[in-house]
Amino acid sequence: MNSHKNARTTLQGRKLLIERIDVYGLMPAAEAAGISVRTARKWRQRLATEGQAGLADRSSRPHRTRSTVDTELRQRIEQLRRGRMPMRSIARVVGRSVATISRVLATLGLSSLKALEPKVPVVRYERATPGEMLHMDTKKLGRIERPSHRVTGDRRDSVEGAGWEVAHVAIDDHSRAGFVQMHVDEKKTSAVAFLKAAVAHYAALGVRIQRVLTDNGSAYRSRLFDQTCQALGIKHSFTRPYRPQTNGKAERFIQTCLREWAYVRSYTNSAERTAWLPAFLAYYNSRRPHSALDYKPPASRLGGNNLLQLNI
Repeated sequence: MNSHKNARTTLQGRKLLIERIDVYGLMPAAEAAGISVRTARKWRQRLATEGQAGLADRSSRPHRTRSTVDTELRQRIEQLRRGRMPMRSIARVVGRSVATISRVLATLGLSSLKALEPKVPVVRYERATPGEMLHMDTKKLGRIERPSHRVTGDRRDSVEGAGWEVAHVAIDDHSRAGFVQMHVDEKKTSAVAFLKAAVAHYAALGVRIQRVLTDNGSAYRSRLFDQTCQALGIKHSFTRPYRPQTNGKAERFIQTCLREWAYVRSYTNSAERTAWLPAFLAYYNSRRPHSALDYKPPASRLGGNNLLQLNI
């Protein structure tokens, strides 16, 4: 119960008031409580009609509020809004205030023009067997010279000129088995070296890579990368420009790597962070539950006993 600071009675005080009315009468009880006879009579009547619940505070919200917007006007406002007309223009056309139009549109769920745009259906797919599609991407990570502002919390405590290093990631579309290597850059030579390492890694698991999906980065568009794919017998596909959702499995895998490996603890230097990478990958592939795999690890979708290779 939220009584205001000058309230003469509370719930317990009203109960005491009723007891005093029964003993002393209405006027003496009202005078003792410091309230009017009319107020005391009101609480006695509420007790008689509603019982003990009638002595509690009631909401100050009115039962009915006056509205100047009838059904016809509401339909007119909705029609104009669905024609992508701004609120102020609607208010000027129908002769109502902007606040009224805003309130009506809020009840209709049309406050934002984005509500008028049809939702783009989410296209989800999954290859039938491991190796049919390998998603690849890169993520820049700041090189660690020593713990700085991310650890100390002081934005002035920074390491100038530390530079970057790049995590090259790959994840199998069907099994979600992931593979990560650290390289000094994201140029074509690094991308090719990672591709060869990834193919060898999955081959050790009994998986032959048939197709690779990447974004339109210059390293992946290079002739060297294309020639390497041809030499390995891999078909190379690209995502739609400015559409990272096409390579969503790699993007999601990167976020997991950042949260559970790269930024999960304070590292003294980049070498220490890289040294923890194999342990993270072993956990991710062999023990970590994956929501897309019915909360089973990626190893559950790889044929044979690959736990030894996954823990290397």
